[in-house]
Amino acid sequence: MDTETIKQLIAAHRDEFLKALDAIMQIQSVKGEPAPHAPFGKGPRAVLDAVVKLGQQYGFQTGIVNDAMAYVQWGDDNDDYVGIVGHLDVVPAGDGWSYPPFKLSEKDGRFFGRGVLDNKGASIASLYGMKLLKDAGVKLHRTVRLIFGSDEESGSSDVPLYLKQEKAPRFGFTPDCKWPVVYGERGIVNYQIKTPLPTQTMDQLSDIVGDQAMDHVPDELTAALNGKPLTVKGKRTPTNAPEMGENAITWLAKHAVDDDLVQGPLKDYFQWVVDALHEKHYGEGLDIAFEDADSGKLIVTPYKLTKQDDAMVLEVAMRYSVSFTEADVTAGLKKAVPAGSTITVVRSIPGVMHDKHDPFIAELSKVYEDVTGLDGTPLTTTGATYARAMPNIVAYGPSFPGQKGIAHKQDEWMDEKDLMLNMAVYMSAIIAMGNQQ
Repeated sequence: MDTETIKQLIAAHRDEFLKALDAIMQIQSVKGEPAPHAPFGKGPRAVLDAVVKLGQQYGFQTGIVNDAMAYVQWGDDNDDYVGIVGHLDVVPAGDGWSYPPFKLSEKDGRFFGRGVLDNKGASIASLYGMKLLKDAGVKLHRTVRLIFGSDEESGSSDVPLYLKQEKAPRFGFTPDCKWPVVYGERGIVNYQIKTPLPTQTMDQLSDIVGDQAMDHVPDELTAALNGKPLTVKGKRTPTNAPEMGENAITWLAKHAVDDDLVQGPLKDYFQWVVDALHEKHYGEGLDIAFEDADSGKLIVTPYKLTKQDDAMVLEVAMRYSVSFTEADVTAGLKKAVPAGSTITVVRSIPGVMHDKHDPFIAELSKVYEDVTGLDGTPLTTTGATYARAMPNIVAYGPSFPGQKGIAHKQDEWMDEKDLMLNMAVYMSAIIAMGNQQ
């Protein structure tokens, strides 16, 4: 089936697709407390049930594996199949939305809603695109299985549960990153840096209040410094794109120092935060400015600052270039933190690298170029996808060049033309993968 026919099919069934996507987006699939048959909470389980029901309505084989991942399958081979591995869990909405976060909204050709980009939009586009191919009478030589996860945002603990029961795809992709093919993902390590300070100096600072989590740069923090209230407003952005935001942690430290709001060892600590981290996103303030040709510069993002009775505790995320190791980063950080500080690793995700000359990657690159007319040269990413956890998987879409820092924010968006173009690429990729020998 040629690209023009695929695009005509998509246009003819636009409204039906958007209705299906809206129904999935209305499910608040944010991680919650474990429950029977719901290891990641009731919301993530509900969205798996919903996508299985949708797949059954479309005439496909379906299943839920260990209450963790669902699949919708075109073909009968459960052991030797190609896969598309997306996720239907989402991060919390947070405040400050202009549109209902758990609904598909549209204005001037742009869709809004939590998950429209990350990752419900591309996942349901893959499913609906497969339906269109089947309904049009397309025949494939190989089984295609769409796998839908429910814990990608919190560490991909769903994948091991899937692999306990099912074989991994022989090859495939996750539609949860950027275009074109992503052959490498940087390693990620999160550190907790605990710096002891005299109790009397800590009395100058109240608790720090605000939305601080490892998925985003904090955009508003409030504290009292020597009794003077201070609210610092920044700009929220995903932790893998700190240069696109304004980090309220380092701005709080800068105000504390510049305005003489604290004194003594606490002021010295805030001065270190400023010198090491304020608007220094690539490790230059910590003397760990690692970089390489394949993946570029190391990225450092402070995302949580808390006060204890006798210590300040700072948590930072590091995304390090593929030719370096976590040990390299840790060794450099130890030399840069304030004297007496202890460093604890709180999250460690090794990087992943595929051969960028692999024939499968070349096939996906060609599909992308043929459908979009854009350069399909494979690249690497600062993000973390299922490609780290699921064997034989690379990342493939859905963000186009220049689109960065959209997910995990208020008013998460995706343009209609891009969503539909995504579906066209995924439909062509299904045909290509399904007919590989």
